[in-house]
Amino acid sequence: MIQNVLREIGGVGLYGIISVLLFFTVFSTAMWWAFSQRKQLLNQMGALPLVADDGSDREEGGKTHE
Repeated sequence: MIQNVLREIGGVGLYGIISVLLFFTVFSTAMWWAFSQRKQLLNQMGALPLVADDGSDREEGGKTHE
């Protein structure tokens, strides 16, 4: 049944090409953005979950909750 529906839709092959091009564009843009970030900024953002609100490190024996 689905094969019959797809045969009746004109230009259905165009949708596949557009979706692949859209995926490739978004994927390549995301990869370019990820590799263009500064290492210092990425290290700083990666350490954010380990820093308490008062600026002290949680790993040094401080309280992890209130």
